[in-house]
Amino acid sequence: MAHWRDSARNVTLWMIDCKACFPLLIFFCHISMLTFLLATVFTIFFVIIQHYGFTLNVFLRWLRAFLAGPRKIAQPWWRR
Repeated sequence: MAHWRDSARNVTLWMIDCKACFPLLIFFCHISMLTFLLATVFTIFFVIIQHYGFTLNVFLRWLRAFLAGPRKIAQPWWRR
């Protein structure tokens, strides 16, 4: 039985986040060695970012900020 206080938690299948289980669903729909390897790689990737406390959205924002660098330009390039 789930209580209302559990409604904000992420959905997990044992210890794996539901987003990490999605590649496994694709593997079960199309069983081949390639989809098995892709599902394994993506599942490991999602488990690693979950271990560091990231969700997928937070990780993508962090990656965007990391690639953009620390210098932020105040004016667009076309107004210089």
